Amino acid sequence: MTNFPADYTPPAIWTWDKDNGGAFANINRPIAGATHETSLPVGKHPLQLYSMATPNGQKVTILLEELLAAGHSGAEYDAWMIDIRSGAQFGSDFVAINPNSKIPALIDHSTAEPTRLFESGSMLLYLAEKFGAFLPTNPAKRVEAINWLFWQMGSAPYLGGGFGHFYAYAPIKIEYCIDRFTMETKRQFDVLNRHLADNAYMAGDEYSIADIAIWPWYGGVATGVVYDAAEFLQTQEYTHLLRWAEQVAERPAVKRGKIVNRTWGDDLSQQLPERHDASDFELRTQDKLAAAESE
Repeated sequence: MTNFPADYTPPAIWTWDKDNGGAFANINRPIAGATHETSLPVGKHPLQLYSMATPNGQKVTILLEELLAAGHSGAEYDAWMIDIRSGAQFGSDFVAINPNSKIPALIDHSTAEPTRLFESGSMLLYLAEKFGAFLPTNPAKRVEAINWLFWQMGSAPYLGGGFGHFYAYAPIKIEYCIDRFTMETKRQFDVLNRHLADNAYMAGDEYSIADIAIWPWYGGVATGVVYDAAEFLQTQEYTHLLRWAEQVAERPAVKRGKIVNRTWGDDLSQQLPERHDASDFELRTQDKLAAAESE
């Protein structure tokens, strides 16, 4: 296999080319820290979420909606849109919560001193422990759920930043890169499919934060919602994974949580830019807001 481009040789010292192309080239940079001063809004609930409905963002809103559906009123939350396409994640207040400048970011104001949380897996574990829900109490099942939670956190970058980037977002199609990450994506699908052949959910017979972490990424790609790559990956082969993905997708809290902080797509009823109250799902989806503006 030859180099691509054919005459490329890595230089002795890499330098940053701001014009390297790609869907997110305008916000990618090799340094951390804030780029501008921006204050974040604070709503009426103790839990303040700053996010966007990417698969990582969906994890937290799905869990919060599941907690509320299970009767945990303390899980009420305000969800504020952070548009990562415009670089809002580099605002000063956001970086103060998450120095890694990635969504989601969460503040719990119910503690003696406000508790900041970054990394979606950390938020899932924190909220599950805080409310005593969606994390098995049986020690073996609890460990199993945490095993799969950490599996997702370690594996999904190959799916998103690897396969997703080179298949969907890179400015050019590079066969080697797509082949490399397609192979790894299909291997991960096979890991899940084999496990779900013998288990209803990731931790056995109990729905948990492991399912909530894995579903937005792997369920989304397997069903074609994420990257529109189901045919390319031949995901119909993973029958147990698809059974599980469809089962999770039918949960009412999942249907609600996946649209929070969403502002794109053809179906305006599936977009809820901000969420501050349970009634927002009935009254403030984008179709309702557009209809009100037209009156």
